[in-house]
Amino acid sequence: MSKLNNPGPAAMAGESRDACRHVGEIRAVEPSGQGCKECLEMGDTWFHLRLCMTCGHVGCCDESKNRHATAHFHTTGHPIMKSFEPGEDWMWCFVDQIDV
Repeated sequence: MSKLNNPGPAAMAGESRDACRHVGEIRAVEPSGQGCKECLEMGDTWFHLRLCMTCGHVGCCDESKNRHATAHFHTTGHPIMKSFEPGEDWMWCFVDQIDV
């Protein structure tokens, strides 16, 4: 059977690969601050900010040299982050690697 005809175990189980399985973990959170918590503590700078939708941690994006938002995910397992930039309203699931 070719790969195109084989939907794989997730699709066969009725799961969609186009949907985040972690949306139920999104919480109404209070941001930990107005800047990247770790960068502020170490006196460093960042490019863009991301907000953890589980606990409210504010960390810098992957385009920042320290990548604290991704580090927060790896430390805590909190799956979904949201842009913490003015005028942006998108979320990303680290686990499913998909927009929420």
